[in-house]
Amino acid sequence: MPARRRRVPAAPSHVSPFSPERLRGHARQGAVVATILTAAMALTACFGGGPDGGDFGDGDFADDGCTSVVVATSSEKVNMLDALAAAFKESPEHDALDECATVRPINVSSGDATRFLTSGQDWPDEDTRRWPTMWSPASTVWTERVAAAASASLVGEPASFTHTPIVFGVPETMAKALGYPGSDIGIADFERLCQDPDGWGSVGKDLWGSFKISKTNPNTSTTGLSAILMQSYEASGKTADLTADDVAASADFSRVFEECVIHYGDTTGKVLTTLYDETQNGAGGSGYVSAVALEETSLLNYNQGNPDSHTVQPGEKLTPPKEKLVAVYPSGGSMWSDNPITVLGADWVTAVQAEAGAAFAAFLQTGAAQEILPEYGFRPLDESVPLGDLFTAAYGVDPAGPAVSLPRPEVDVVSAAIDQWTQIRKPSSVLEVIDISGSMDEAIGDGRSKLDGAIEGAQATLGHFRSTDEVGVWAFTTGVESEAGENLVVLRDVTPLASDRESVESSLDDLRFATREGTPLYDAIAQAYDEMTSRAEPGRINAIVVLSDGQDTDSAISLDSLVAKIGKATREGGDDAPVRIFPIAYGEGADTGALQRIAEATGGQWFDASDAAKIDLVFASVINNF
Repeated sequence: MPARRRRVPAAPSHVSPFSPERLRGHARQGAVVATILTAAMALTACFGGGPDGGDFGDGDFADDGCTSVVVATSSEKVNMLDALAAAFKESPEHDALDECATVRPINVSSGDATRFLTSGQDWPDEDTRRWPTMWSPASTVWTERVAAAASASLVGEPASFTHTPIVFGVPETMAKALGYPGSDIGIADFERLCQDPDGWGSVGKDLWGSFKISKTNPNTSTTGLSAILMQSYEASGKTADLTADDVAASADFSRVFEECVIHYGDTTGKVLTTLYDETQNGAGGSGYVSAVALEETSLLNYNQGNPDSHTVQPGEKLTPPKEKLVAVYPSGGSMWSDNPITVLGADWVTAVQAEAGAAFAAFLQTGAAQEILPEYGFRPLDESVPLGDLFTAAYGVDPAGPAVSLPRPEVDVVSAAIDQWTQIRKPSSVLEVIDISGSMDEAIGDGRSKLDGAIEGAQATLGHFRSTDEVGVWAFTTGVESEAGENLVVLRDVTPLASDRESVESSLDDLRFATREGTPLYDAIAQAYDEMTSRAEPGRINAIVVLSDGQDTDSAISLDSLVAKIGKATREGGDDAPVRIFPIAYGEGADTGALQRIAEATGGQWFDASDAAKIDLVFASVINNF
């Protein structure tokens, strides 16, 4: 291990190389921390941008003569921490150091960093210069979980330097139908709309259909975790001292709430991007989602035209949405993301780095640092600092909200809430459709072929599903035939998974010996869509996951005809049991434009696996939606 690592500032928004061997080792380590981290969390992995998502910064890391202090943080704080790092260079705290320090953030979701730190292994990045000296998750919940699952010394002494409340972002027109801004709106009001078969019709808006909520997976997302705790607070009628018994008693209330969920996003950024695109294209928001659980800062980013809270580059122009989201601060109270920062007690952190990190943490508490925070949509801890023009109704927020702040429960209560969610979350019915054309034999640079990566990625997702969830697997290429139709192989019908995980894994292994010829991509999707719409049920997340590494070469149906077919239900307001498509563009040859159109037509999301070696990570990211 090098005694010192130095680097110059570099763009933090690109995915860096990973060691597949390390990542597979991390997956095996999931059982070790199962008492604290759920099985679903053990399967998730760092991938994707946007709020609550993660991708490591990439750069040349050239020596600038200063001590390198890398801060692992979520994407919505990257721009802000860049500005704070620049201000730190001019601060008394920096001047007191024996030598200069360069602070730069890398984007890693709070949940993923938690998993990495509790695994007992090295940080999963091949370039040790990107290994973090400091960690700034969105909530102290995550540092407490690492302290409980690993050691308190590993997370040092976390201290909050800024905070942002958890709110529900609602399209302004919809919010006004609920009485916004004059009436209090609570989670119980959303629950009643979920339970009412008339949905929006119960408030006189029949054309809007059912009430639909978007939430993120609580195993990797601070927002998703806070949302399920806020549900338990609401059901118990408490505003403090939430217990595990309170969580247990809230199961029926929360189950109804979960029934409204369209699908569980791995990041709020992907959900907000889909909503933004629909809004910009004139579709409005009612066809996709009615309310999004998110941090206030993410809502502010959305309303400025940055729905995925990406790192805004110099000269980049943002276009605000045609209809903004407004923040509903639940009347029963909001939890806060308290955004701590700490110097890690990891063995790769040198004494010089630790000293520089401590100086930066001290600087963040100063007035000079606190004044920077509101410019980036975060609230300062120093209440004497003005919030400024961003925290106004023009951007959908109320600087006086929330009226009630809910405290962070004890670690055992948090664990009880996640365990409960695993049992009561909305059930899923998922058909995985895998391209096995000839190009899947190509190597991906880590000793595996594309097909090897696809098989292992699909196998790794199985542990996420409950036995009652329905899972099917099809493969497609030319020259094959099955009961599903020409050019399709049925490895497993869409049926409850039950205890069939090992047999499904075995069937996936059989793909290694399958015929591999052409790519009838559009035909395969069309047939899969027919299959899933014929059996889709309200109350389930009905979805198709499509993996393809190339462009369509052999379909009878055209892309335009396919999009017209799969988008018909969305256009006509048929949302009782929608089937959403989640394509994975696998490798550099994949037709990303076509796959994106297919996803958008159904209100799904597409995922970029242009680096085919990371397909297991992408599968994990996709599966967080179900």
